[in-house]
Amino acid sequence: MAYDLEKEKREAINAGYLALRSLLEAQNSLNTAKNWGIWDMLGGGFLSTMAKHSKMDQAKQYMEQAKYDLKKFSKELNDVNIIYHLDIENNDFLSFADWFFDGFVVDWMVQDRINKASYQVEEAIRRVENIIRQLQI
Repeated sequence: MAYDLEKEKREAINAGYLALRSLLEAQNSLNTAKNWGIWDMLGGGFLSTMAKHSKMDQAKQYMEQAKYDLKKFSKELNDVNIIYHLDIENNDFLSFADWFFDGFVVDWMVQDRINKASYQVEEAIRRVENIIRQLQI
């Protein structure tokens, strides 16, 4: 069977878009959690705390999905001979979900973690978008 570079590129692009979708959903949840966290720090009370943690839980689910999607994307990139290691196992963003929800009591510490996760997700989004653009050339 002949190697079809265009087919492999399309598969990589599709996998990239799946990863991008998970990352964007995680970013959306983190942004909402960040907003609730600010409200919580200003004395928002029980409801703001619950809303913040609900969005944090959602973000964790999307981040876990993004881990899976990024692994698949990396595999597809190898099929088109693009060696672009996404540091899937060691990257702070990707390991973040493992310790993010350990339950710090102090609101500002939680807010700091939300901010760091948000930055890391934004960075991953930029990297995936850049790779997709390169594949489309």
